[in-house]
Amino acid sequence: MTETQHATAGASGKRLAFILAGCVAGAIVGFAGVYGFSALSGKSGGDPACRPAVDLAKKLAPLAHGEVAAVNVAKAPLKLPDLAFNEASGKPLTLADFKGRTVLLNLWATWCVPCRKEMPTLDALEGKLGGPNFQVVAVNIDTRDPDKPKQFLNEIGVQKLTYYADPSAKVFQDLKAIGRAFGMPTTVLVDGSGCELGTIAGPAEWGSDDAVKLIQAALGG
Repeated sequence: MTETQHATAGASGKRLAFILAGCVAGAIVGFAGVYGFSALSGKSGGDPACRPAVDLAKKLAPLAHGEVAAVNVAKAPLKLPDLAFNEASGKPLTLADFKGRTVLLNLWATWCVPCRKEMPTLDALEGKLGGPNFQVVAVNIDTRDPDKPKQFLNEIGVQKLTYYADPSAKVFQDLKAIGRAFGMPTTVLVDGSGCELGTIAGPAEWGSDDAVKLIQAALGG
């Protein structure tokens, strides 16, 4: 091998080593990103106060089928942030105001086609199980015309749901920050201590027998 060939081979080796080093570094960064997301979403230890919620979620897992098959039951203790939104009158509320009550928290908007289809099923679920121990809390996140969502609900005959709204859509961003909101609709099943029992990205038939049995199990029924 000539001196020139030796030099070329050496340079190629250095380039290969550089590429491999870059791949390893990228893998480390990727792992760190995934690990960081896991820690943020409650998969790295989590809140000890929410461990009972994980135990209950394990019992719910066999019921997450059929019309609610897309529900991902909690596998690690996660305390939700104190999400803020308003009543129809404008009175501010937070998730903490529902302490002691199991909540199906749903985020929806009039521009979200699946949300519009889902609203009557949420209304049906509230009609069947709503009471002192359970409530569907459907929060509208339209950011423009505040009257449009109310008109829409009237048009489709929603009667059981209490109207809640967050025109800043911060409630969506807060859930997104902990890995619990990626699109619309977003729904989180929350126990009376504010701990996650399950999450679903996308719509479900909440008025179905499958959904009713899931919620009844979450209530201990």
